[in-house]
Amino acid sequence: MPGSGKQTEDWSPEAKFAAVVETVAMTELELSEYCRRQGLYPEQIRRWKDTCIQGSQKAGAQQQQQRLEAKQDKQRIKALEKELNRKEKALAEAAALLVLRKKLTALWEANEAD
Repeated sequence: MPGSGKQTEDWSPEAKFAAVVETVAMTELELSEYCRRQGLYPEQIRRWKDTCIQGSQKAGAQQQQQRLEAKQDKQRIKALEKELNRKEKALAEAAALLVLRKKLTALWEANEAD
């Protein structure tokens, strides 16, 4: 049973949620009877239900925000990878030019020595 004989202020969130789930399909008369047995007021159940709904909506908004951030992160990663590839190609080209310059200098020095 939700609450296990505790005061309603001391109920855990799980117990409150269990009470909401148990009462969701009840009529007003059944709800009133349930509340009397549990030492609750129907308004408390309604308030807890509203809190559950609001929490669910917040979770949905958070998930949507996380998806948006993940999409932005992927775009940023792609842009950074593209920039890295461009810089790697430029570095490889510079290294190739240095090697060719050294070879050319070595050839000229060899020709001058002959």
